[in-house]
Amino acid sequence: MIDPARLSAYIASRICHDLVSPVSSVTNALDLLNDPGDVEMKAQAEALLHDGAEKAGARIQFLRYAFGSIGLNSGAADIHEARKITENFVASHRPSIEFDIQTDHLSFSHVRLMMNLVMMGIDCLPRGGVIQVRIRNEPVGLTIALTCKGKRARLRPDIANGIKEVEPEDGWRPETIQPLFAKIICDGLGGELTASENDETVIIMAAGIRAEG
Repeated sequence: MIDPARLSAYIASRICHDLVSPVSSVTNALDLLNDPGDVEMKAQAEALLHDGAEKAGARIQFLRYAFGSIGLNSGAADIHEARKITENFVASHRPSIEFDIQTDHLSFSHVRLMMNLVMMGIDCLPRGGVIQVRIRNEPVGLTIALTCKGKRARLRPDIANGIKEVEPEDGWRPETIQPLFAKIICDGLGGELTASENDETVIIMAAGIRAEG
């Protein structure tokens, strides 16, 4: 298992990586607004500023939940709020997302795991597509299943290895650590995390999760 100090450092780097693009858009927009220019350029800069700020806000809110202390809170999470936060995060990337949740209770830990699975799903759809999230209470426990469909959808080797706790040849890195983190969360909830692919479809599933996470 990875050293906790390295895990936290790599997760922090992953968070920074996810925020670089929208924050850079905001910075570039501010630079354009500070330069003298025509009305059309100012309008483009304002649109870029709005888009960058919106995406940055969506990602920060999501990452605070997926990696931060919010996901460690006790009790039941607000399912509607969790869906909205996740939808806004996915909207800042290429894929779209659909939910089919048939349970009245999701703990903060359940939502934290679901969000980390969604991050893996996004990485499996480099050309965009649809992430379908299905959550059910099964006899063996809660099941969170993602069906990721899209052009050139593929189960990346680092994701397949991460959920098996197989360390890459060049060691763990910020860009490969997130699947391992999802595995750690799933194990902590008593569940089993698996992934498979077939015909431009990737299935990521966490099964047997404790009902009270």
